[in-house]
Amino acid sequence: MLVIALDLTSREKALEIVEKTKDFIDAIKVNYPIVLSCGIGIVKELSKVKPVIADFKIADIPYTSSLIAEIAFKNGANAVICHGFVGRDVLKEILRVAENYDGKVYVVTELTNDGAKEFMKPFARKIAEIAKEIGCHGLIAPATKPERVKEVREVAKNLEILSPGIGMQKGKLEEIARYVDGIIVGRSIYNADDPKKAAREIKERFRKAKLTS
Repeated sequence: MLVIALDLTSREKALEIVEKTKDFIDAIKVNYPIVLSCGIGIVKELSKVKPVIADFKIADIPYTSSLIAEIAFKNGANAVICHGFVGRDVLKEILRVAENYDGKVYVVTELTNDGAKEFMKPFARKIAEIAKEIGCHGLIAPATKPERVKEVREVAKNLEILSPGIGMQKGKLEEIARYVDGIIVGRSIYNADDPKKAAREIKERFRKAKLTS
């Protein structure tokens, strides 16, 4: 599974990239830059092409978190991403909303950056355990830290894992392929001279890595 991360601020650019890569991507991940620049309607537009994962990294009290999730799903998102460190009460509330839309909830265990080791790394395993326990649909684990992805898989069992950090952040695609269900790639595709070719090559690399892992 290849998820394109559209960390862009231009509606025209986003739609152009999706049109060029749609034959090789399985889902579209949107974050705050594009939604704050283009409005929430961009989610609905993109969802007409491929399923959209709203990466709002929801991290607030249960009530506020439920409102954010509601807005995302109501506007066509297929899934939302939330932080796990806020606790199970928040995750349960987001799940409640997701169920009304037959949507998915992915929980961040740890971010891809080095700073994540300060506060997130010590609790990544526990976050994965809670997400699985309460019935979340998947986890987000960093391709920049293969050993962490491996640990999350041990906890997650058959839970879906998506891994960001491939490409510009030098995530280890071949090393994590055996542990994840999908990869999230942004700049290496949308900043490429030929986004379609880039998406096709990355998708093929992942497919081959899965077969040989």
